[in-house]
Amino acid sequence: MSFIKSAMLQGKDVSHSRLLTVVVFSLFFSWLLAFPFEGQILYAVMDYHGVSAQSFIFEAMAAHFAGLIVCGFLVRNMRVAKRLILFSIAFCTAATGVFFFPPSFLWTTALILSSFFVGGCVAAWGFYFKSCTHKNERIKTIADGLIFSNLLMIALNMTAMHVSPQVGLGFSILMLALAFFFAFWLPKEEVPKEAEKQSVKSSDTVSSGRFVALMFLCFFIVVITINSGLMYHVVNPAFAHMELLTSFYWAVPYIAALLVMRNLPRKISRSYSLYVAIAMIGISFILFILLKRSWADYLLVNTLMLGACGVYDLFWWSILGDMLELDKNPAKIIGIGLSANVLGVLLGGLIANAINVSGGQIQNHNHIFLALGVVCVTLIMLPPLHNRLKVLLKNHAFLTTFVEMPEKEQTQIIRKFELNEPLTTRENEVMNLLIKGKSYKAIASELYISENTVGTHARNVYAKAGVSNRAELMNLLMNLPNFSPKPE
Repeated sequence: MSFIKSAMLQGKDVSHSRLLTVVVFSLFFSWLLAFPFEGQILYAVMDYHGVSAQSFIFEAMAAHFAGLIVCGFLVRNMRVAKRLILFSIAFCTAATGVFFFPPSFLWTTALILSSFFVGGCVAAWGFYFKSCTHKNERIKTIADGLIFSNLLMIALNMTAMHVSPQVGLGFSILMLALAFFFAFWLPKEEVPKEAEKQSVKSSDTVSSGRFVALMFLCFFIVVITINSGLMYHVVNPAFAHMELLTSFYWAVPYIAALLVMRNLPRKISRSYSLYVAIAMIGISFILFILLKRSWADYLLVNTLMLGACGVYDLFWWSILGDMLELDKNPAKIIGIGLSANVLGVLLGGLIANAINVSGGQIQNHNHIFLALGVVCVTLIMLPPLHNRLKVLLKNHAFLTTFVEMPEKEQTQIIRKFELNEPLTTRENEVMNLLIKGKSYKAIASELYISENTVGTHARNVYAKAGVSNRAELMNLLMNLPNFSPKPE
């Protein structure tokens, strides 16, 4: 529990603050996955009272979508973000308690409002995602959050399905209570770190490129997650008779895929995994038609499908994490990106529900044809999406490439680097450490100077190189053949 004490000191240490944000995310996200967002606890409670969950599910998802959009634009700073997170968790705790009572109009009201506010909670968490994690570590932060939230979700689901819905409901309230406790110690102000010292670009060209790239990414997320909606309403019900197996294994391949992708060496390109994941989705739906409904068939279909979902969720979450550097309001970026995910699942569910009217074997074929069509569209969209994102976020990739080079190659590149005017001895030392990925704090410690002095030397280096930040400096380094300094 020592990390808690450190985080309580207003989260001044980035590593402890990062861990605290992962804990808060995992706890309230596990409630979201297990209850309002197609959650097994909600289904179990509805079944217990003999109430159809269908309309409740779609209403909750629509409210969640609205909460992500609205709150993402309204939350403008970390202080407001923390207040919204605390209020949302407290409200969701009270709203969940309503389901201990017999069905009434309060159920609908509580579910819709809690879904709306948890959407705001997720969007507001974007401030902590940005501030409490260094840019190069965000893929690990979100992977950790998704892994632990899904592990907790499995525990919640199994409790509701194999113990009782009421116990599962109480367990989910415990998750929210713990989330509130830890959220209370989240920092109120942004955690100081070197990345925050770099200015956010705001030129018309960059803003336009960022908006187009974000909209393209969102459209891609909507398309790919339509298959998730089909999975919830077609694949999962087909194996509902295997309650014990489905209650714990459903999210296991998802978690396994996240673990693999999280720990993949940075020098290994993750882009190929996206095409593998698309193939896995297509094959899983084809096998769903061809195979029967045995436990072995379930393991095969679910492993392929949920493993692919893990790859894609981490992909677009990590892209949103990189995009946080391009906007002053991280809640807006996270809100828009996650709303695309919710919209895709909602559309997939509505489409599946409409197709289900016909019934019979043709029903399954219609679902599969639609799912395969989505796979084809996704495959067509990937190359242009990759190219557009690469243009917008290329500096991050360049920095990664240079940092992972052997030191001998780094030195050779640095020696070829020419500036508009000579650097002083200290500026040269600072530049060498900057382009090797060192933080201001690490540079200050190594050179026995203050962080403010490091910042001054860094600004001088950028000015002499004709750039405005480290990312642009790296861009020049990795494109030396095309680089010609500005005349004095």
